[in-house]
Amino acid sequence: MFSGKLKPTSGIFVKICGITNEKDAVAAIEAGADGLGFNLVPRSKRCIDLDAAGDWISKLPNTVWRVAVMADPNWEDACRIGQLSFIDAMQLHGNESPEFCRRLRDAGISFAKAVPVGHSRSLGAVPDFSTDTLILDSASPAGFGGSGQVFPWKFAWQFVQKHRELSVILAGGLNANNVAQAVQVVHPRGVDVTSGVEKSPGKKDHRLVKAFIEATRPTVA
Repeated sequence: MFSGKLKPTSGIFVKICGITNEKDAVAAIEAGADGLGFNLVPRSKRCIDLDAAGDWISKLPNTVWRVAVMADPNWEDACRIGQLSFIDAMQLHGNESPEFCRRLRDAGISFAKAVPVGHSRSLGAVPDFSTDTLILDSASPAGFGGSGQVFPWKFAWQFVQKHRELSVILAGGLNANNVAQAVQVVHPRGVDVTSGVEKSPGKKDHRLVKAFIEATRPTVA
């Protein structure tokens, strides 16, 4: 539903999340990002007004995935966002039910589902969310990404080994200093970073973005 359309520039898929402005989006694309995430969660410091930002987002290269990040949207909002011409997919970071996800799939909306990981039992019985792409992120009281916290990667590795039919995107506390090791340990389909490439919430450090992508795919550097 989602991963079949992921076509990284080279090797692992890299998504830079929490993009709030055109300058940061362009810098991430020029550095080699395959996807950009736009946070629509009202309580997040990185939340943007998608209606206001739609003009510049729609002008970004269509070779880069533009992903709307949401948490527990109602059905009407999910359908409206998922059908926008300048949004390629949704990323669900709340407590969306398997039934809700099945309805999205049946509506033809591409999406990935985030699963919070806090301990060894977090990934023991993951429901069928009707998508082939799962984001494994650190569990946090906020209930969605951007915490900057790392969870034990061995849990993600075990999940990847058990579910080779899924495309797993690793998130949670990644940065230029640890992403290469994370990729080596987990062997994910892609990586997702937010706070690890920021100078402040919602403002990217372009040098860190470039360093992160180069560390993820060293042969591209």
